[in-house]
Amino acid sequence: MSEDRADSSSADGGPGEDVFTYNGGRVDPGESANIRYGISETYLGDPVRIPVTVINGTHPGPTVFLSAAAHGDELNGIEVVREVAHDWNHADLHGTLICLPVMNVPGFLAQERYLPIYDRDLNRSFPGREDSTSARRMAHRIFTNFIEPCDLGIDFHTSTRGRTNMLHVRANIDDADVERLAKAFSSNVIIAGQGPSGTLRREATDAGVPTITVEMGEAHRFQRQLIDRSLTGVASVLAEFGLHPDSSVHWPGWRVIIDDAGEKTWLRADAGGIVDMKHSSGDLVREGETICAITNPFKEEDVIVTVEAPFTGLLVGVLENPVVYPGNPLCHLVKLDDTILHALEREIERQDPFLETLE
Repeated sequence: MSEDRADSSSADGGPGEDVFTYNGGRVDPGESANIRYGISETYLGDPVRIPVTVINGTHPGPTVFLSAAAHGDELNGIEVVREVAHDWNHADLHGTLICLPVMNVPGFLAQERYLPIYDRDLNRSFPGREDSTSARRMAHRIFTNFIEPCDLGIDFHTSTRGRTNMLHVRANIDDADVERLAKAFSSNVIIAGQGPSGTLRREATDAGVPTITVEMGEAHRFQRQLIDRSLTGVASVLAEFGLHPDSSVHWPGWRVIIDDAGEKTWLRADAGGIVDMKHSSGDLVREGETICAITNPFKEEDVIVTVEAPFTGLLVGVLENPVVYPGNPLCHLVKLDDTILHALEREIERQDPFLETLE
């Protein structure tokens, strides 16, 4: 393995108390470092390095990781992590930030979801193992050096290719520390659950590092509105846990926590064809309302299949690619109770008062 390289710089301020160490280096209080950390090797024996920025504050406090691009084509989170690391003022940081903008470097370079090496999913390979598959070895080096030393973490994702998600948090709220973190991020929607085995958030939480997943938008692009909204969430978390003690925790206005399988559903196509989607992710739909229609190339009326909402709810995710086979997912719908529904309606009216005159 080639030697890992780091560029360090000192921040203003006096010494703190906590040194951050990883296998091959250290970052002292009041310093920051841009590290290219080796996690594997190519077929030619050249190092595969991931970019890591460590910002160690001048005051003691929690250690927080921000990670993105465990799936190489999920780009929105990359910009969130980069902006926190390099555009924010951390002169009064209480604690340490570990910023991992691109974990799946081989997938990122190929603009593919999975590791091009045997098509493995890095986000099903944590916490990894040093003597296992290539994906598990990569996961092990990331996990032991930059995840386990932390006190909490946020892992950014997007939907897979051909679909898009509204911004929401996924979290195991049975864990009180994870619940606190999820609520601090200030998203409108939290989908409860521990997550599949091998995912970063589940394995980090099981290892004692409370972690949430933030889902936002679609693959292969930067979506500025979602990036800015996520930056607000990160700022809120850093305020809640005292890393930026002079900042404020953000309240999203309304919040729904989905912790029952009966409160959410994936609607799937019962016919193959071309999809005419009537709504976007984040839209409110009423029970019985048409979400989309599936037609053949001739738009023959007698073969049009309409898909209706089985209950009143919020479209967390929708299809972007307008063609389907039977069984393909069309949208992800979560149920809203009357209290949340009324809060959402009031927010919609505030954003567009003209809607009131249409009712």
